[in-house]
Amino acid sequence: MGRVGFVGLGVMGGPMAGHLVRAGHDVVVWNRTASKAEGLGAKVAGSLAELAASCKTIFTCVGRTEDVLEVVGAMVPHAEPGTLFVDHSTIAPSGIPALSELAGRFVDAPITGGSMGAQKGTLTIFCGGEEADIEAARPFMEAYGKRIERVGPSGSGQRMKLANQIAVGGALQALCESLAFAEKAGLDLSQTRDLLSTGAAGSWAFENYGPKILNRDWSPGFSIKNQRKDFGYCLEAAAELGATLPCVELTDELLAILDRAGYGDWMTGALFEVLAGRVE
Repeated sequence: MGRVGFVGLGVMGGPMAGHLVRAGHDVVVWNRTASKAEGLGAKVAGSLAELAASCKTIFTCVGRTEDVLEVVGAMVPHAEPGTLFVDHSTIAPSGIPALSELAGRFVDAPITGGSMGAQKGTLTIFCGGEEADIEAARPFMEAYGKRIERVGPSGSGQRMKLANQIAVGGALQALCESLAFAEKAGLDLSQTRDLLSTGAAGSWAFENYGPKILNRDWSPGFSIKNQRKDFGYCLEAAAELGATLPCVELTDELLAILDRAGYGDWMTGALFEVLAGRVE
């Protein structure tokens, strides 16, 4: 299948690139902080241009829309014609037409499953783009994705991811409200989490965020500043569609309290501290 490039080795991208290496692929990586490539077993490119010149398929997993445009823009002039670019970042759907035009062959393929999903190689991947391009990228994505589906033409992957983030926000809000109420009611939080997670209140949030909340462990995970970035894209897309997102607006407003207090790098479950009245 040829050499594959991976740009962006953060909480999600690092483990994903590691899975590609362990699956036997010839992997070249690049990251702004070069030390994050240590221990992956991949070749480390000295520049984006060097990576682009040596790979026919290139994955990106960076931050915001402008970050993806920047790194893809830096690579395209050095890439062979027909190089396939696949982006795993969560960005604004409004940015996809420019990326598709810039790259030529482009798949928007945002991911869900959290940092644990990246570490275990069990991510779900929402793919928007041409069927042939998605199928060309599939053998690589299978190294870290348990479910890889085309959800529509270009841009559809990002719209599906935003629908996912809307649901994630609601589950987070409900979990933190529930545990904050239980704490004020004098209930044992460990017992509350165990009992509620086995009934109708059970959710991925109860299962995965619950233990971190009980331990007051606010290490990412998924950070507040990244959740708020995604919520911004949700609200932008909703305005374009004429949709209303009251739960997203409320959750973002409450997370902003933590962000303004300097806790933007904490994981999103720290919303519990706001609802419990410990951060104002």
